[in-house]
Amino acid sequence: MQKTFNNIKITILCGFVTILVLRGTIGIGTLTSSSAEAENQALIEETNRILAEIRSGKDPDDDADPEPAFNPNVTYTMGPKINNWDKQRANWLKQNPGFPNFVYGKPRVLLVTGSPPNPCDNPIGDHFLLKGMKNKIDYCRLHGIEIVYNLAHLDREMAGYWAKLPLIRKLMLSHPEIEWIWWMDSDALFTDMVFEIPFAKYKDFNLIIHGYPDLLFQQKSWIALNTGSFLLRNCQWSLDLLDAWAPMGPKGPVRDEAGKILTANLKGRPAFEADDQSALIYMLIKHKNKWMKKVFVENSYYLHGFWLGLVDKYEEMASKYHPGLGDERWPFVTHFVGCKPCGSYGDYSVEKCLKSMERAFNFADNQVLKLYGFRHRGLLSPNINRFRNETDKPLKFVNELDIRRHVVVGSSKSF
Repeated sequence: MQKTFNNIKITILCGFVTILVLRGTIGIGTLTSSSAEAENQALIEETNRILAEIRSGKDPDDDADPEPAFNPNVTYTMGPKINNWDKQRANWLKQNPGFPNFVYGKPRVLLVTGSPPNPCDNPIGDHFLLKGMKNKIDYCRLHGIEIVYNLAHLDREMAGYWAKLPLIRKLMLSHPEIEWIWWMDSDALFTDMVFEIPFAKYKDFNLIIHGYPDLLFQQKSWIALNTGSFLLRNCQWSLDLLDAWAPMGPKGPVRDEAGKILTANLKGRPAFEADDQSALIYMLIKHKNKWMKKVFVENSYYLHGFWLGLVDKYEEMASKYHPGLGDERWPFVTHFVGCKPCGSYGDYSVEKCLKSMERAFNFADNQVLKLYGFRHRGLLSPNINRFRNETDKPLKFVNELDIRRHVVVGSSKSF
């Protein structure tokens, strides 16, 4: 009986200790969990606060530098008028032979692109901006082109559609060694990584832009040209064009009133504030004799290719044709007009735009990966597969597959 009684006491004691241990463990776990949750919540709140501050665009110095009041009697300019840029630039090039404007017989080109300084409203938009940048870097390194990606508004009056104009002007004046400035929207992708701009074709022209002359002068359509991808020669004529182009751009009353003029004069244009594309079309129509002698309206290849009729045909293109054509058989540029992956609105559904942009990116990326022996598992897959075995003679593949050896300059010939 005594032994049984002792066993009962030991059992009760063990049970009591077990309860204490469990309580302690549960209490510590709850305390740790609560602490971690509080820390995570604080981190989330701080991240949201920082993002909100960045998106707001507010800065402590903003109050010290207020925007100038609108004056309807003052015509907007992007800077002091320059009248002798060709002479200044020629002298600079002569004094700086280490910075030639032509290298190995090819003009020096600067590809310029960019996006707003704030984070995208849709987080996945930043991912696609990164992919778009990677695509442009690939093309530029393969073709010896310099590139600038801009995130700054150089002129607050010219935000939105118009931000490219002061940027292009500043780059021209700051890089006299550059012969051509090539603007490309962030939502445009190279989809023919072999094709190269036929610059010899444009020796007598200063603005190269994709479009259709009949839409421009017969129909006066607001989509006769596309300013999502165009080339502008670094010269006095181009500075004069920018000076004449810019006055419709300042945000506020000027841009609103100019939009009414553009809608009234251009076929099919909806009623909204002035945009750079409509303004250029209106200016070229109204002052045809002044400007068009130096403008080449290109449509023999896709300097701008509207995405909606292209992205679903990539597999067919790959089975029938080859890169280097640049036209509807293998588009040089696929431009996602109407898609706003970085914004909260657009003319097409976000899902349709993102899937189409993924297909375009992978279609182009396969052309780059081919040299390394890989390709995407599908045009909607970020994953890749190896398609050839490695050998001890890798230069054989370099000679056969390096697209730099098969550049087709504005030609439809096979390589």
